[in-house]
Amino acid sequence: MALKFPVAVKELAEKLGISPSEIIKKLLGMKIMATINQALTEDTVRKILEVMGVGLERLPTLEEELTQHHEEPDDPKQLKARPPVVTLMGHVDHGKTSLLDAIRKSKVTESESGGITQHIGAYQVHLPKGWITFLDTPGHEAFTAMRARGAHVTDVVILVVAADDGVMPQTIEAIDHARAAEATIVVALNKIDKPEANPEKVKRQLMEQGLMTEDWGGKTVMVPVSARSGQGIDELLEMMLLEAELLELKANPSRPARGIVIEAELSKGGGPAATVLIQNGSLKVGDIVVAGSHYGRVRAMINDHGQRVQDAAPSMPVEILGLAGVPKAGEPFYVVDDERKARELTQQRQDTQRQAGLSAGRKVMSLEEFQNELKAGKVKELNIIVKTDVQGSVEAIKTSMEKLSTDQIQLKILHAGVGAINESDIMLAVASNAIVVGFHVAQTPEAEVLSKEERVDVRLYEIIYEAVGEIRAAMEGLLEPKMQEIFVGRAKVLQVFKLTKAGSVAGCQVVKGKMIRSAAFRLTRGPEKVFEGKISSLKRFKDDVREVGEGLECGIALQGFNDYQPGDLIEAFEIQQVAQKL
Repeated sequence: MALKFPVAVKELAEKLGISPSEIIKKLLGMKIMATINQALTEDTVRKILEVMGVGLERLPTLEEELTQHHEEPDDPKQLKARPPVVTLMGHVDHGKTSLLDAIRKSKVTESESGGITQHIGAYQVHLPKGWITFLDTPGHEAFTAMRARGAHVTDVVILVVAADDGVMPQTIEAIDHARAAEATIVVALNKIDKPEANPEKVKRQLMEQGLMTEDWGGKTVMVPVSARSGQGIDELLEMMLLEAELLELKANPSRPARGIVIEAELSKGGGPAATVLIQNGSLKVGDIVVAGSHYGRVRAMINDHGQRVQDAAPSMPVEILGLAGVPKAGEPFYVVDDERKARELTQQRQDTQRQAGLSAGRKVMSLEEFQNELKAGKVKELNIIVKTDVQGSVEAIKTSMEKLSTDQIQLKILHAGVGAINESDIMLAVASNAIVVGFHVAQTPEAEVLSKEERVDVRLYEIIYEAVGEIRAAMEGLLEPKMQEIFVGRAKVLQVFKLTKAGSVAGCQVVKGKMIRSAAFRLTRGPEKVFEGKISSLKRFKDDVREVGEGLECGIALQGFNDYQPGDLIEAFEIQQVAQKL
């Protein structure tokens, strides 16, 4: 039977020529409650059909049909270099937007309340050697929220650190979020022209966070800049293009576009508007696009200068009008050929979201689920976020947990800080499949709600050794059990009896432990192992017995072996799986 998934109970019943109630009855037998319109997964249908003796052929899903041409590999001849996508991150008042403002030579900050970025913006800057695309986020939370939805848009992160202020808690969080995204980090030492600026101190602080400047033999590019005077900005931009060259960023502008939604809103009078970043292909006015659970025909495209454009190339950000609804930041979008199928797909996605909730489809790691991940052949790595009440506890827990890492299992602390567990911590956990460990702290009300929605495993402790002990126990459970030989008993061959029908039998005395019929056996002669295998008979006088205790005599016949000699030792042992310890 050929089926598309998901398939409704009613539709499956029609295909099988039976009543829906029979399908529902079979589902109840599998402990699954379902209604007549319930959508069934492929695994569930396969189990039902197996019981009925019906084979299953899986047809491509609607989404697979629509995205098939996007999965086709690019022709290497059509690949062209694309601009790097750069995100600015850092502490709240260290000058991210001012720096971007100086780069763009337009006043972004002045139009915003309080000088703080209120939305995610995407801008392109043209240089003599090429283009650079900048994402200006309101913080690492938005950056990580996008990554939590599977959006990997950033090639390089510019970490903005004020030379007069140094590394702050949010700077450390930004570093941890950038590292978790495996993005290249370039440091911009801003406000270098201030009299109190101390770049050497900031470099030392950054070195403590694992970012060593090239001046000191490290690999991190650090550029002194001033957003106010424009000092160092040209050098910073050159470094961006140099990083782009090293990364060899390429895309194919000749195919239909796909990319990521950067931000979206319901604009006054204009309907839904979404800022998108093209990752591959070219987007044109009139294209039909699917973005998350919404679709539409592109009626207009506006670039970062407010100008209408007819097409957008890879790494270009544009605002598009024409979608039927407002997609979420981080949702993938792609161009499709069939508007009817696009409508059908987005309707399916909306139905799925209504039934299961936004988080139900994503599995976030917990300690209990970690072992199952390992058995499925996943990487043996445990990601942890640590929050404590005081700095001393941070270092103590971090040091204790890092010692748990072995060659087999890596424990990776993505972020460790002081203070309550907040939304930023939960979003980082979602994006990185991490577990949050709190010591003498609580969750903020917002974080508590978010952790329940996103199903993040948050563990709170009052005693350090309990926290470390529980993580150790989880990791020990992940180690493959060792096969260990357990000694059962040893017998010495005193005399050999040759029997007509049974061959030779060793007359033995049990010198230690006991001989158990179900055990494995080994015969040694001096230092040499002569035989290893099973026993064919164990007798006490003329009776077959299951075991013979220490000090007693018995007759032993080993399977397929006859060459016994007085003085030989026969050992009984068992093989057991033993949980490994760290």
